[in-house]
Amino acid sequence: MGRWPMPSRWHAREAVRAGTDAVLDVLHPLFVLGKGARCLAGRGRAWWERTPRERRGPTLFVVAACGVLLWLLPYGPALATLGALGATAWYGRQSAAGRPLTFRKSPTDVERARLQALYEALVPYFALDGDPRPEPLYAYDGRWERAFEEFAFRDGRISGLLLRYPASFRDGELSERLRVEQLLAAKTGRGREYRFCWDEECNLLEMTALEPLPTGIHAQPFVTAPGETLLGFTDGCEVNWTVPVYFAGEVAPRAVPPVMWHTGPRSTAQHLLAVGTPGSGTSSLLRSLALQALFHGEVLIVDGDGGGEFASFAARCGVLGVESTLPGALAALEWAARETERRLLETSRARQRGENTPEDVRRPLWVLVDRPAALSCPARAEGWADPQELLRVPLRHGRAAGVTVAVAEQFHGADELGEAVLTHTRARVVLGAVPPEQAGAVLGEAPQTAPAPDAPRGRGFARLGDGPVLRLQVPATPDPLDETAGEAERSAVRELLPEPVRAPASASLPGSG
Repeated sequence: MGRWPMPSRWHAREAVRAGTDAVLDVLHPLFVLGKGARCLAGRGRAWWERTPRERRGPTLFVVAACGVLLWLLPYGPALATLGALGATAWYGRQSAAGRPLTFRKSPTDVERARLQALYEALVPYFALDGDPRPEPLYAYDGRWERAFEEFAFRDGRISGLLLRYPASFRDGELSERLRVEQLLAAKTGRGREYRFCWDEECNLLEMTALEPLPTGIHAQPFVTAPGETLLGFTDGCEVNWTVPVYFAGEVAPRAVPPVMWHTGPRSTAQHLLAVGTPGSGTSSLLRSLALQALFHGEVLIVDGDGGGEFASFAARCGVLGVESTLPGALAALEWAARETERRLLETSRARQRGENTPEDVRRPLWVLVDRPAALSCPARAEGWADPQELLRVPLRHGRAAGVTVAVAEQFHGADELGEAVLTHTRARVVLGAVPPEQAGAVLGEAPQTAPAPDAPRGRGFARLGDGPVLRLQVPATPDPLDETAGEAERSAVRELLPEPVRAPASASLPGSG
């Protein structure tokens, strides 16, 4: 005998949830107005506390006079009410979208203590000796409410801060800004990456604790258009598009914002220079570029370190050569220079005849050079040509000839880079935990983000041409012959390698089993 179905708790909860959602939808405008009112009240209280005492009376008089004038004007009260509702709704919408917490919510006692300690730590940097104002912005007996306009906490630590600093501070000097950034990073919590945005016009500094970039992305066929190469991944607030990628151990792809490098005849940054610390992943970046380039073009690799980092690419379809000795590197780069000149000549003749460019000229050619400084020193000692000078022709005429050059070097050998490499590589990458001023020397602009001291392999910054400096995480692309790397990452690289030029000998012998 069966049982009659009884109403379950699940149906009751669903009914309550549906009713609650309906009520929240109806009352949503009121919630937005309430959040906006609290936000405006907090801003007004913060502004009132920053205003010197001798200016509060005249300020109240001006506000009262404006109120009387609006009351006397035709439709003045209605217009004032509409303006107040619009401002309240605007600030309420912004706070609902996830802006950092402001003074609309009073901090706890522990949070107040943290904010006060941070304020006192900033006093020696921002205080002005002999300040004639009765209540200066930063003083040893001051309160944090004077200078901190917005703040946010996450996991008990300050994760966002908007502070005002005096106009006398030398915010135009990089060294002065770095001193303040290092202090803020140390006082708000080490082991995190921060973004610092200086508004020199309004004397405002915004600090944001950034979420770590994803590190579980291995080499794979990335979704790119012709002429696009994926360097790595960055923050979603910096890039307006995403690409689907597979994380290690996951079946479904996830959308991640990429750093796309555009090459080709219309590119403004045809060639790339990557500089990093030892073990930061510059060779992995070149391997990632080689695997992507082999889908549509040909690759020539010069391994100046001579450690066999690119031995797995040897004798593969599309790989023109992998040279790790000085004579082999010189011969390969001389061929690259002659090939660039040949492509230019063929392109010019085809255009003069009104014909299409030949297929072998349109096919992209990539020249990847790892550690060129390690080859320049012995070449000069032997009286041979400098390998970097042989790159001058591909670097200068590569965009018109369909040749792209990517150079990777370590910081201790960056001083040995030649003028041609430094001049024509407008796409720059810095990998490793390096100071912002050192990264700015390579990128041309200091990053707004301070790197974490224990940055993972492949973490750094990228700048393409005159664009902004972006955080970068290079996909894990280890040497498949490196037994110290993870097996999953090495297998992903092996799957992307082209087929060998020659079939195995056992398969070529007739009658072999």
